[in-house]
Amino acid sequence: MNIIRRKSRQIKLGSILIGGDAPVSIQSMLSVKTSDLQRSSTQLVSLAESGCEIVRFSVMDMDDAAVIPELKKLSKVPLVADIHFDYKLALAALDGGIDGLRINPGNIGERAGVERLVAQAKERRVPIRIGVNSGSLPKDLVERYGVSPKAMVEAALRHVQILEELSFYDIKISAKASQLALMLQSYRELAAACDYPLHLGLTEAGTLLPGTVKSSIGLGLLLAEGIGDTIRVSLSADPALEVKVAREILKTLGLRKGLNVISCPTCGRTRIDLIGLATQVEKALEAYRDKELTVAVMGCAVNGPGEAREADYGLAGGKGEGLLFVKGEIVKKVPEAQLITELIRLIEKDMPCS
Repeated sequence: MNIIRRKSRQIKLGSILIGGDAPVSIQSMLSVKTSDLQRSSTQLVSLAESGCEIVRFSVMDMDDAAVIPELKKLSKVPLVADIHFDYKLALAALDGGIDGLRINPGNIGERAGVERLVAQAKERRVPIRIGVNSGSLPKDLVERYGVSPKAMVEAALRHVQILEELSFYDIKISAKASQLALMLQSYRELAAACDYPLHLGLTEAGTLLPGTVKSSIGLGLLLAEGIGDTIRVSLSADPALEVKVAREILKTLGLRKGLNVISCPTCGRTRIDLIGLATQVEKALEAYRDKELTVAVMGCAVNGPGEAREADYGLAGGKGEGLLFVKGEIVKKVPEAQLITELIRLIEKDMPCS
C-alpha cells in the first residue's frame, strides 16, 4: 500500500519527532493513579517493553505532579502530563521535567496563568497537545452546531488560537469521539483546516475485541488517507494490549516494519494444535518484533508450504509431526513436540537477534 501522508509541521516530544516525515508514533496511557509510584512505575516499564513510544498519565493533583521526577528517571520514553482545569498543575509538571502537556488552554484557568505556563513550555521546548473530545464540547458550540464535526474542529481551533496569540506553535491536536463517523469526519476537516500534527484516537472504544475492531477501522481509514502522525488505541484492557493493537494496525498498512506471523484459520484437515502453535511462535519470536520477518504457521502439510510461499520461514502441521520450510521450500520434517524449537533454531541460525 502506497500511502501519501498529509504534510504536517514537525514538533519534538522528548526524543520523538512527530509530524513531517517522522514515522507514526505509538502512545498509551497509565491506567493507575500516577502518585502510586510503585504501580505507575511498573506499568510504565511494561508499556516501554511492549513497544510504546510515548506514555501519558493523569495529573489530577499535586501528589501526581510530585512523582514526575521519579518517573522521568525511570522512563526510557517521553512522558506527557494530562491536565484539566488547573494551570498550576501544568506548571508543576513542567518543573518536574515533563516532556509534553495535554491541556486545553481555553479551560485550564485564568488568562494570566495560561500565559505563564505557555511561556515556560516555550522556554523548555515542551509541546502541547490540544485534546478535543465530543463529550466535553463548549456549550455555545453545541447549541450552534450540535455535537458535530464542525463543533469539534471549531473547538480545537479556538484553543489553537490562544496558543498562537502567545506565539506558541509546538502544537499537536486530537479530536476524539466514540462515534466512528463523527471521529472520522472531524479529523478529515481538521486535517484540511491546519497543518499541525494530529494525534489520532477513537475514544471509549470498548473492551478488547470490539475496541480493537472499532479502532482498527477508524484509525486504519484515516491513516490510509494519509492523516495522522501519532496514535493511541483506547481499550478497556491492559494498556500494553493497546500498544500491540496499534503496532498491528501500522504494520498492516505498511507504515511500520516488524514481525509478521501469519497463520491459517484451521479446517477439517488440521491434525495439530495450530492455535497453540501460532500463539507460542508469536511469544517465542517477541525479540524479533521490530525485524522485517514473516513467519507462517500452517495447519495443513498438503497445502501449507505453498499457501505460505511468501513467508521467510514457516511450519506446516501434520498428524503428530510437521514440516519446516524456508521461502516455500521444505527443509525438514520433525515431531510435533519439536516444531517450535526447531523453527526458532532455524531462524536464529540465519538471523541472530542481537
